[in-house]
Amino acid sequence: MTETYYNYINGEWVASATGELYKSINPADTEEVLGLFQQSNEDDVELAIAASESAFGEWTDTPAPKRGNVLFKLIQLLEEQKEELAELITKEVGKSLREARGEVNKTIEAMKQFSGEATRLNGETAPSQNNNILGYTIREPLGVVGVIAPYNFPLGIGIWKIAPAIIAGNTVVFKPASNTSLISVKIMELFEQAGVPAGVINMVTGPGSAVGGAIGNHPKIQAVSFTGSTDVGLALGKAVTARGAKMQAEMGGKNPAIILEDADIDQAIESIVISGFLDNGQRCTGTSRLIVPRTIAKEVTEKLVKRAERLVVGEGFGENVDSGPVVDQNQLNTYLHYVDISLKEGAKLESGGKRLTDNGMDKGYFVAPTVFSNVTKDMTIFHEEIFGPVIAIIEVDTYEEALELANDSEFGLSSTIYTNDLKKAFHFVRKIESGVTHVNMPSTYFENQFPFGGKKASSMGPREQGSTALDFWTDYKTVYINP
Repeated sequence: MTETYYNYINGEWVASATGELYKSINPADTEEVLGLFQQSNEDDVELAIAASESAFGEWTDTPAPKRGNVLFKLIQLLEEQKEELAELITKEVGKSLREARGEVNKTIEAMKQFSGEATRLNGETAPSQNNNILGYTIREPLGVVGVIAPYNFPLGIGIWKIAPAIIAGNTVVFKPASNTSLISVKIMELFEQAGVPAGVINMVTGPGSAVGGAIGNHPKIQAVSFTGSTDVGLALGKAVTARGAKMQAEMGGKNPAIILEDADIDQAIESIVISGFLDNGQRCTGTSRLIVPRTIAKEVTEKLVKRAERLVVGEGFGENVDSGPVVDQNQLNTYLHYVDISLKEGAKLESGGKRLTDNGMDKGYFVAPTVFSNVTKDMTIFHEEIFGPVIAIIEVDTYEEALELANDSEFGLSSTIYTNDLKKAFHFVRKIESGVTHVNMPSTYFENQFPFGGKKASSMGPREQGSTALDFWTDYKTVYINP
């Protein structure tokens, strides 16, 4: 019998006011239902906000270092349960067990970094123009805040957002992605086991239009942190900022990689495969545009196709599996749509471009790693995010043309260049219009102690993670004292 799961409000598991449920399924085997979840509405969000508001006073009066203690306990819990968590990610998201273990490890690394932030809620002092006056600043929490997380890194991103919010002294209403609701239930259990008091974190599951919309429009929500599509993020951001609240959004990407003639091409190809094909391309920082000089385009294309065709696609628990299925029917349809439109617009399909149904994959949303060549900047595949394992190869005559095309995008999240020319590498770093950039590395590489975010339509508001992690979740108060 399929288990039913509930919203987490004020430390209790409660049913939605709607009485309606939805399924979370295994994308590798759509006949396997992982759980039934509450299809919540605005009334459930109201309950969660009320619980958060009630808990705020006591939580914000708790000294910040003591708030930070919950993260030390959370690290221990993540370590103890890492294999169970990885298996759950593989089953609900579809990614390979190897990649799922990587997500858990990254989450642990993030908590090690965040746990110390509780002792770094620093203000500043500055000399006053009056010798009798002491002036300084302190940082204060915002109040009740909203966190809206995506499906592609459901454990990592959910926790990465919630942790700094509560360390800063806020209380949280959390809306997870519907297709990774089971992992999000586990997140609530972990925080509860770590000692977070009732009402400090509340979770409401359900459709974004109802739950996310209610969070974005509610006057008591002082800030919203969102990761997801650009269209949804911009609409949500407009609603949040229109009422004077703070908005942080990490959104889409159409991330370029440039390979120059002097690069180690074999090394570059391995990095492109990691960033463009693993996790089935379901990474916002994944490489999707590969820009190369015509002089090496044939070599690069042949090597990339050969490497792509060696990748093992299958059920995530399978031996030596590199990528599992895409997450759901919608992502499968999106992949097939862009393959079709790319062919119609004149791109050349070098490899992949199809749904995979052999060897028991007919029950899941499996697709082939895909390479298109002869792509030009007037094609849809050049501009629009697919969020799937599709790489478009664009040929150029010069480095300058490559850089111009790399910047020809509404997005500006991540980028990378492969070259042994130090002068061009630093020029690229200065001129590329992306919030994260790399040299001779996959565009997906990151470390939690550094800020993360993009430019243009890829991001909104302060950066996540690193030294800036608490900036979004706090306000400054300036104090003047005349003894």
